[in-house]
Amino acid sequence: MSAHSLPDSAAVWHNLEVDKSIELLSSNADTGLSPQEVQQRLQKYGPNELEETGGRSAWEILVDQFKNIMLLMLIAVAIVSGVLDLLAWQAGELKPGEVPFKDTIAILAIVILNGILGYVQESRAEKALAALKKLASPNVRVIRDGKPMEVVAKDLVPGDVMLLEAGVHISADGRLLEASNLQVRESALTGEAEAVVKQAEIRLPDETGLGDRINLVFQGTEVVQGRAKVLVTNTGMQTELGKIAAMLQAVENEPTPLQQRMTQLGNVLVTGSLVLVAIVVALGLWRGGNLQELLQVSLSMAVAVVPEGLPAVITVTLALGTQRMVRHNALIRKLPAVETLGSVTTICSDKTGTLTQNKMVVQSVYTAADGKSFRVTGEGYAPTGEFKLQESTVEPQDYPELQALLVACAVCNDSVLQQEKGQWTILGDPTEGALVTLAGKGGIEKDQWNSKLPRVGEFPFSSERKRMSVITKVEQVETGVSPITDVDPTIAHLVNSEGYLMFTKGSPELTLARCTHIFVGNGTVPLSQQQRDQILAENDRMASKGLRVLGFAYRPLLEVPPEGSEETYEQDLVWLGLVGMLDAPRPEVRAAVQECREAGIRPIMITGDHQLTARAIATDLGIANEGDRALTGQDLQRMSDQDLEQNVDLVSIYARVAPEHKLRIVQALQRRGRFVAMTGDGVNDAPALKQADIGIAMGITGTDVSKEASDMVLLDDNFATIVAATKEGRVVYTNIRRFIKYILGSNIGEVLTIAAAPILGLGGVPLTPLQILWMNLVTDGLPALALAVEPPEPDVMKRPPFSPRESIFARGLGSYMIRIGIIFAIISIILMQWAYYHVQTVQAPGLDPQRWKTMVFTALCLAQMGHAIAIRSNSRLTIEMNPLSNPYVLGSVILTTILQLMLVYVPPLRAFFGTHVLSLSELGVCLGFSALMFLWIEGEKIFFRLIGKKTV
Repeated sequence: MSAHSLPDSAAVWHNLEVDKSIELLSSNADTGLSPQEVQQRLQKYGPNELEETGGRSAWEILVDQFKNIMLLMLIAVAIVSGVLDLLAWQAGELKPGEVPFKDTIAILAIVILNGILGYVQESRAEKALAALKKLASPNVRVIRDGKPMEVVAKDLVPGDVMLLEAGVHISADGRLLEASNLQVRESALTGEAEAVVKQAEIRLPDETGLGDRINLVFQGTEVVQGRAKVLVTNTGMQTELGKIAAMLQAVENEPTPLQQRMTQLGNVLVTGSLVLVAIVVALGLWRGGNLQELLQVSLSMAVAVVPEGLPAVITVTLALGTQRMVRHNALIRKLPAVETLGSVTTICSDKTGTLTQNKMVVQSVYTAADGKSFRVTGEGYAPTGEFKLQESTVEPQDYPELQALLVACAVCNDSVLQQEKGQWTILGDPTEGALVTLAGKGGIEKDQWNSKLPRVGEFPFSSERKRMSVITKVEQVETGVSPITDVDPTIAHLVNSEGYLMFTKGSPELTLARCTHIFVGNGTVPLSQQQRDQILAENDRMASKGLRVLGFAYRPLLEVPPEGSEETYEQDLVWLGLVGMLDAPRPEVRAAVQECREAGIRPIMITGDHQLTARAIATDLGIANEGDRALTGQDLQRMSDQDLEQNVDLVSIYARVAPEHKLRIVQALQRRGRFVAMTGDGVNDAPALKQADIGIAMGITGTDVSKEASDMVLLDDNFATIVAATKEGRVVYTNIRRFIKYILGSNIGEVLTIAAAPILGLGGVPLTPLQILWMNLVTDGLPALALAVEPPEPDVMKRPPFSPRESIFARGLGSYMIRIGIIFAIISIILMQWAYYHVQTVQAPGLDPQRWKTMVFTALCLAQMGHAIAIRSNSRLTIEMNPLSNPYVLGSVILTTILQLMLVYVPPLRAFFGTHVLSLSELGVCLGFSALMFLWIEGEKIFFRLIGKKTV
C-alpha cells in the first residue's frame, strides 16, 4: 500500500481489531516499517510535532496601545501645543524664565507612560503551546526493519511500532498490539489522577469516551507500570494532544468587561469634547475672539476631558486587588481578571481536588454478620474517626467480623501512612491510603501488623483478575492472656493449624465469585445464595451513591504458594466484607456553594469521573438536587450545538467529558449570555480555560499548560477560594466605579469652566494644559487611589452580579457625573466671574492681576478634596462613617492640599506651573467656595434618603 492510499486520521481505532488496524496502516507487528516507508509517510503526514500559528508580535502590541482614542487626542493636543509654543518662541512672546514646550513634553510623557502601562499588561506572551510541547518525549524506541532502535520522536509516522515500558512518556497516539500489566497515567489529558489499566485484545463501541478507550494510548501520557507494543495511529496535530493545541490556538482573546467599558468611556469623552470645542470656537469667533486664544482654550478643554491619571489608578487598584487575592490563595496572572471576577455569573468547576479533597476516604463498611453496615466518620487521611451503626457510635473491638476486615485492609496494602508537620499524608495509591486510614481508626496499626503478619509472598493486581492477594506468615506474639506466646486474638479465629494467611482484595463481584465460605462471629460458615445476593445488592447500593467499592476475603494456607499459581490458590476463599470509599467533599465548599447561590452565581460540576460519583458529590454539596438531570460525554457527543445551548441552563452535572466537551459547554453558556469562570488542571482543560471569561488553573495539581492558559491560579486548589476571589472582584469593580465618578465629575466641571471663560468674555484661558495635567494626575489621582482601597459594603455577596455588558454609565453613574460636573462648573464659574473683577479692583504690590486664574485653579483642586471625603459612601453621611476605616482618604486629602498650596507659594513651582501668589483673604474665598461642593453632595444624600431613592 502506498503512502497516498493510507487512511486518514479519522479512523475509529478503538473500534478496530488489532489485525484490522495493522492492515489499514499497512504495517507489521513484528518488523515495523522499512526506512523507505517511513520517508514516504513523513512526506504525507509531516513531522510528529505541534504546529504554532502566529500571534501578535511585541511591536504590534506596543503600536496597538497608541490606537486608543483618548491617547490619539492627547497626541494631537501635544502637536498643536508644540506648534503654538514654537510660534510664540519665534515671535519672542515667551515670558522671562518661561520653559518652552513644557505642555507638549508633559502631555507626551503621559501618553508614553500610559502606552507602556498597557503594553506591560498585554505583552505577557502566551506560553501554553510551549508547555504543551514539553509533554512530548524527545526520543522513542521503535521496531523498524525488524530491529529495535531509538529514533527522534518527531520522526514517528503512522504505522510505526512503538515499544513502551514503565517511566516512558508516550510520543504519539496508538493502538495497543500487545500489553503486559500496562497502566498509563492519563491525568494530563483526561484530568483523572488514577492510572488507567490498558488491554490490547478488546474492541470498544464507536461512542466510547476518551477516558474509557483502554485499547489506545495517547501522546503526552506516561507509562507507570508494565510493557507494551503499540501501533502508531496518529502523529503531530492529529493526536489528541494536537487537537487540544489546535483548539487552544483557535480561541480568540475577547476584551474584558473593564476594557470594553474603558473603550466606551473614551469614545463618549472624546466625542463630547470635540463637540464642545467646536461650539466654543464657533461662539468665540462669532463674538470676534482671537483664534490663537481660542486654540489655547480648545487645547485646555481637550486635556481636561481626558482622565490622564485613570489608567494608572485602575492599574494600581487592580494590582492591590491581586495582593489581597494572593492572601486568599488566588494568584492573578492577568491584571484585568481582578475586576472581571466580579462579573461572574457561572462557575464551572472540576470535581477532583477542587470540590473534593483529592483524598479517598472510607464512608461505609459492610460485614457479613446480620448484614451490618457501618458508617465511618473522619476527614482526609487522619486515622481518627468513629464507626456508627444506626447512628450509634460503636467500638470496632466488639465486632470480630469488623476487626478481621480491618486487619485485611492494613495487611493487603502497599501504601504508608505518615505524619508531617501535623498533616497526615500517604505514600502510595490513594485508595490503599484510605484503607490504611480506616484500619487506624479501628485501632489496627499497619506497622504493628506487618510484624504480626509479615508478608512472604503476593499475587500482584492484574487487569484480568481485578484483584490482588498477599500471603502472610502468622507469627506468635505476646498476647498477655497466657504466659506463652500465641496468635493475636484478633485473627485467632481465622486460622487453625495453618501457618499462613492469604488476604485478597479487589472487584466485589469477582472476589465474591471465588468465595465458598463467609466469616461470621468467631468462625466460618458456608456461603449461601441468599447471602451472595445480599452482598451484591449492598455493593450496588454503595455504587449508586458514587462510592468506589472493594471486596475483601481470606484463606488459611499451609505453605507459601509458588509464583504464578494465583489461579490455583485464589479459590475457596472466605468472604470478609465490603468497603466503600469516596473522594470526600471539602468541608468548606458546602458553605461556599451556598454563598454562590446567595450572590446569584450558579455553580456547575464538570468532571471526567463517573456519573454516579459526580451526582453524589454534587447533591451533597448543593450544586444539584436529587433527581436533577446529568449529561455524560456520550450525551454531549450526540447533541448539536443548538441542543446543548437549550439544555445548558438546566444541567448542573457533566460527567465523563472530553476536552472538546468542556470547550462546547463554556461556549454554549456564553452564547446564553452567561459570564463564565472555568476551573481546570489538565492539558485537556487548556482550550476551555482560554475560552472562558475567567480561566482558573490549579496551583497544586495543575499542569504548566493549564496555568499558562489561565487568568488565575488557585494556590490551594479550593473552590471556596474562587468565591473569595469573586467577592474581591466585586469590591474592586465597586471601587473603580467610585473613583471614576470622582475623577470624571471634576473633569466635566473643568471642561465647562474653561469653556465658559471665552463665552463670558474673560481674558485668556483660566487653566493651562500643565495645570490641568496636575489636577488630573495629582489632585484627582492621589485621592482616587485612596478610594480604591475602600472596604467592601456588607451586602456585596447578597446581590446578583451586575451585568458584565452594562455600560460604564449604568445605574445612575452617568447622570451623577453630569450632575456633579455641572454643580462643580456653576461654583467655579461664579468664583471665576467674581475673581476676575476682584483683581481689577484690588491692586497691591506683589499681587499679579492674572491671579484670578490661580484662584480658579486652587478652588477646583480644593473642591475635589471635599468631593473625595463625601463620595466614600453613596448613602451614609460623612459624620456617620468611621474616618479610620479608610485612613488613606484623609491622608491623601491632607497631602494633596499641601502640594496644591506649594504650587501657589513656593517660587520655583509657582514659576513652572504659571501660578500667582494669593492673599490670605483670597485663599479663604477659594476654601469657602470649594466647601460648597462637599455640602452639596452631603445634601444630596439627605434628600435621596428623605424621598427613599437609592443613590448610585
